Order: sequence, then C-alpha cells, then structure tokens
Amino acid sequence: MEIPVFTLDAFTNLPFKGNPAAVCPLQRELSDDLYHKIAAEMNLSETAFITRTNPSDSFTTGMSVLIQITFALPIQKPLRLYCCNGKLSFKSLFIYYTIDIEEKVRGPKKCGIYKPHVSFPICLHVDSSMAVRNIVLRSPDCQPGYDFYSRNFAPWVGIPEDPVTGSAHTVLGSYWSDKLGKKKLLAYQCSSRGGELELEVRDDGRINIAGQTITILQGTIKL
Repeated sequence: MEIPVFTLDAFTNLPFKGNPAAVCPLQRELSDDLYHKIAAEMNLSETAFITRTNPSDSFTTGMSVLIQITFALPIQKPLRLYCCNGKLSFKSLFIYYTIDIEEKVRGPKKCGIYKPHVSFPICLHVDSSMAVRNIVLRSPDCQPGYDFYSRNFAPWVGIPEDPVTGSAHTVLGSYWSDKLGKKKLLAYQCSSRGGELELEVRDDGRINIAGQTITILQGTIKL
C-alpha cells in the first residue's frame, strides 16, 4: 500500500515556522491502530487523514483541491470538511486560507481566565478532578503590531508546547473581541516557531480563522 503524504507549515509564509502538520489523502479507510502508527511516525502535533464522503467519487477533485492547498493556489469554491468535531468550511482568498469554525465558550465563565499581577514565573495548581487538556497563557508582546499574543501548553496529551493552535483561538478570539470591542483581530502565538492568525468573530456564533501556509515536504508512505 502506498499513501501520499504532505507536510505543511500553517499560519506562516516561511519554512520551519508556524504549525507543522501532515496530510494523507486515502483511497479507503484504515484501522485505528494504523492511523495511530502513521501519526506517531510523522511525529507532529497533527496528522490529518482525508477520505471521500462518496465512495463512487474518483477522488480526482479532492486531490486537485489538496494540490491547490499545498501549492498555495486559489480554491474556486468553498470546500467542506467533515471531522469528528463537526463540519468545517474552508476557502481561500489570494494566499490566505480561511476555516469557518464554531465559536467556543465566551469570556471567563468556563475558560478560567486568571490575571496574575506579576510576570513569569507563575504557579498553576490543577485539581486532579479536572479534565484539563491544555493551558493557554496570554504572552508578553513578542512581536509588534498584533491585538493579542498567546502560548499554548498541553503536556497532558504529550505536547509540551503547541507551535500554533487554531482551535484555542475560538476561545481567545471571542474573549479579546469582547475586551477590545473589535470583530476582526490579528493574533500571534509566541512559540519558538511562531505563527500569525487573522480572526473574524461573527454574529452567528462562528469564527473565521485565516492564515497562510506552505508545503515543505511531499512524499509517499509505503506499507
């Protein structure tokens, strides 16, 4: 079996910056065990496996879309992706790609906003009864010209620090939109790789997350 694989750097226009992720278009579903083994072999924060929603499709159109994404070509119409967390709408505008994603919890009700009055270091005590996956911190201004800055740590799931986290910005975008009184925001995640995200908080409970991406690797997994 041969599986195409692409490695992309998202939320950046420079190689070895932003969030690295692998994408594998599949002719058929694989076993969960094989998914996990391939993802472990790629050793990145995310490895996405794409399958056809309609088995009668030739997958040519899907591959063409993927090639357009990896080589930064414009997509002519929105692409709908179905994942375990629901449906995502994906489109391009010039060299930027936008994901339409559901907005997460607003404000400090459930996301645990804590504002220490001192700079680093700080100590966070996490109760063992809490199902914590990650901690997102508001970072000092590490790059000029942005509305807010953040870092994301998820050691509980094997990620000491995530380079750039799109999903976290569904919460951060809502919070800073309320705080700054702005619907459109420019964010920077201050990991060692760094990444830029353009956010638009919509009135329908969803948020657009846009960024650039480049392809740094294209190959074949042979099994």
